[in-house]
Amino acid sequence: MSDEEKQEITHDDYNFPPGTVHLVDMHGTLNVKKGEGNIILHPQPSSNVNDPLRWSKTKRNLQFALIWFWAFMLALTLSFMGPLFADWIIEFNTTYNELGVAVALGFLGLGVGVCFIQPTGLKMGKVFVYNLGTILAIVACAMGSQSTNIGYFHAFRILAGLAASPVDTLVEISANDLFFQHERSTAFSSLILALYGGTDLGPVAAGYIADSMDWSWCYYIQIVIYIPLLALQFFWMEETTFRRSKNEEEELEEEILAQIKSHETGKSAELVSSEQKDNIDVLVNSSPEDQDQVKLTYWQRHKLYHTEHNDTRSWLCIFLRPFYLVAFPAVVWSGMIYGFQMFWLSLVINTQSAIYSAEPYNFSVNNVGLTTMGLFIGNVIGMFYGGPFVDWFAIKMAGRNNGIMEPEHRLHTMLVPTVFNAAGILAYGLGSYYGSHWAISVVVGQGLMGFAMSSSGAICLVYAVECYEKLASESLVLILFIRNMIGMGFSFAISPWIAAEGLMKTTYAMFALSVIVNGSYIFLTWKGKAIRRWTKARYERVSVPSYGEMFKRNK
Repeated sequence: MSDEEKQEITHDDYNFPPGTVHLVDMHGTLNVKKGEGNIILHPQPSSNVNDPLRWSKTKRNLQFALIWFWAFMLALTLSFMGPLFADWIIEFNTTYNELGVAVALGFLGLGVGVCFIQPTGLKMGKVFVYNLGTILAIVACAMGSQSTNIGYFHAFRILAGLAASPVDTLVEISANDLFFQHERSTAFSSLILALYGGTDLGPVAAGYIADSMDWSWCYYIQIVIYIPLLALQFFWMEETTFRRSKNEEEELEEEILAQIKSHETGKSAELVSSEQKDNIDVLVNSSPEDQDQVKLTYWQRHKLYHTEHNDTRSWLCIFLRPFYLVAFPAVVWSGMIYGFQMFWLSLVINTQSAIYSAEPYNFSVNNVGLTTMGLFIGNVIGMFYGGPFVDWFAIKMAGRNNGIMEPEHRLHTMLVPTVFNAAGILAYGLGSYYGSHWAISVVVGQGLMGFAMSSSGAICLVYAVECYEKLASESLVLILFIRNMIGMGFSFAISPWIAAEGLMKTTYAMFALSVIVNGSYIFLTWKGKAIRRWTKARYERVSVPSYGEMFKRNK
C-alpha cells in the first residue's frame, strides 16, 4: 500500500467516534482472533495463561454461575420482606410510610456502597469484596432476626444495602472480565435477572415461611444458605481482574480499519502486506508482560485478596473518577433509564401488601408473596429478549453495516420494553384500583413490567459501556449511583404520593413518566453517534488513567 493510500484510510478512520468498532469480518480475511461466524473478539485474548478470556468456556460459565447466584441471594436479602409488612405494622406499632422509609434506606445503602465498594474491589480484588458482602449479609440477617421495632429494621436495610452494593457494580465488571463484547448483553441481562429474580422470588419464599413459622425464620434460613456459600466462595471462586495493555484495543482497531475502507472491505484487505499482518499478530497475541507467564497454583488463585493485576491508581482517584462522567450524556441517560425501572419495582414492593391483603382480594401472607411471580416470569422472558436477542440483533446490524457496529444499534430494541412497561403500569395500577380479577394486575401488569425492567436495564447498561469502553468501570458506578438515588427518592415518596393523590392518579402519572423516559431512546438512536463524536476529545482526556489523580505522581 502506498503512503498516500495509507494516509487516506487513516484520516477517515480517525473520524470514528468512541464506541464504533469493527465487529464482523465480512470476508474472513482479517488476521485477528475471531469467534464463530467471523465475529472479531473484543477484547482480544492475550497469550498469558492466567487471562480469564483464555479459560475454557465451561470454566468461565461456572465462575459466572457462582457470581450469578451470589447476586441473586444478596438481592433476595434486600427485598424479601414485602409480604410481612401487614404483620409488622401491628407487631412494630408502625405505618406503611415508615416501612417505605426503610425501603428507601436500603437504596441509600446501595448507592453509597457502590461508590466505596468499586475502588476497594479494583485495589484488593473482586473476590475479596464478594466475600466481605457475604459476611455483611450474615451479620445483617442476624440483626434483622432480632428486630423488635422499626429502628432495627431500618438498621438492617442499611447494612443489607451495603452488603448488596457489589451486585450493582462489581458483578457487571466481572461479566466484562469473563465475556467478549458480542456476548455482553447476554451476560448483563442474566445478572439483571439475578437482581430481579431475588427481588421477586424472595417475597414468595418469605410469604410461605411466615405462614408456617415465625417471620424470624425468613432471616435464619438465609444465614443457613450464606454459610456454605461463603465456604464455596473461599475454595472455588477465582479472581477475574486482569490488567491489559491500555491502548491495545485502539491499536487493534486502527490495524483492522487499515484493512478496510467503508464499502471496499475486500479490496482494502487485499492491500495489506504480509508484513503488516505479522505486525497485527504480534499486537493481538502478545505483549512484553504476557511472555513466559507461569500458571498460578490453586492457593495463589484462592488467596483472600489479589493485588497482582490491581489498579495502580490511588483509592481516592478511583473513587472520584465516576463523577467526571456526568458530562457524558450516554452514561447519564443510561443511569436515568435504569433508575426509573426502580420506580416500577418500588411501586410493587411498597403497595403489594396493602393491595392484596385488603378487600376485594383478602390474600393470606403466602399468597401476597406469590403475586410477585408475575414480575419474575416477565423478568425471565425479558432476560432472553434483552440478552441473547439483543446480541443477535447487534451482530446482524453490524453485518448490514459492512461489519461496523455502532452502540446505537442496540437501542432500536428499546421499542418493545417501552410499550410493554407503559401497558403494564396501567394494568397493575388501574386493575388494582378497580378491584379487577387478580390476574389483570399480577399476570398482565406485573408480567409486562417485569419484561420491560429486565430487558431495558440490560440494553441501557451495555449501551453506556460500549460507548466509552475504557471508562466501563466508572460508567457502571455512576449509572448505579444514579439508579439507586432515584430508587431511594421514589421509595420515600411513593406512600405519601398514593395517600395524597390516590392509586388511580398516581398510576396515570407513572404511565406518562414511563412513556416520556423510556421513549427518550428515540433521541439517542437519532443523535447518539453525533454526541459520541462531540465527546471524543473529552473521552480521550478522561480515559487517561492518571486523570483525577491528585495526591500521587503518575509513574
